[in-house]
Amino acid sequence: MWIYEKKLQYPVRVSKCDPRMAKYLIEQYGGADGELSAALRYLNQRYTIPSKVVGLLNDIGTEEFAHLEMIATMVYKLTKDATPEQLEAAGLGAHFVNHDSALFYNNAAGNPWTATYIQAKGDPLADLYEDIAAEEKARATYQWLIDYTDDVDIQDALKFLREREIVHSLRFKEAVEILKADREQKKVY
Repeated sequence: MWIYEKKLQYPVRVSKCDPRMAKYLIEQYGGADGELSAALRYLNQRYTIPSKVVGLLNDIGTEEFAHLEMIATMVYKLTKDATPEQLEAAGLGAHFVNHDSALFYNNAAGNPWTATYIQAKGDPLADLYEDIAAEEKARATYQWLIDYTDDVDIQDALKFLREREIVHSLRFKEAVEILKADREQKKVY
């Protein structure tokens, strides 16, 4: 059960219309290492993870939906005043012909989101290592996006998201250690 608070997790400000940047941000909306994939991965994996760390997957999976909302807001704000010519020049012409200003889950190259992006092995350690890798890939992508724009307002929100990926990675690493320690304890039945 979730309670939705009608505000973004972190403020999203945009200094200018920039469809080119919006196209690249879409990677974090519907890409393999984006926020939708992360949210669904973690919320799916929580069913086969030991109870000692299940809350972590639930909490981080929920937070990833908040990040998805931030990315959607950035993309919307970056394109809302764009002309058809600007959208076409940014490589978003086909997107807007198909979806107008509605967001669609695809990556920056225009490939639609697919469930194959979600990994769930059912082995807690394998899944947590997958989650660590996913967070590190998202962190790297956020850094590249920060480097790709000169809009300090967008950079601010992206830095927040990058830092959250680092925190998530650290939390997953802690969960690995908890499960390893539990596995090594002598069990008495």
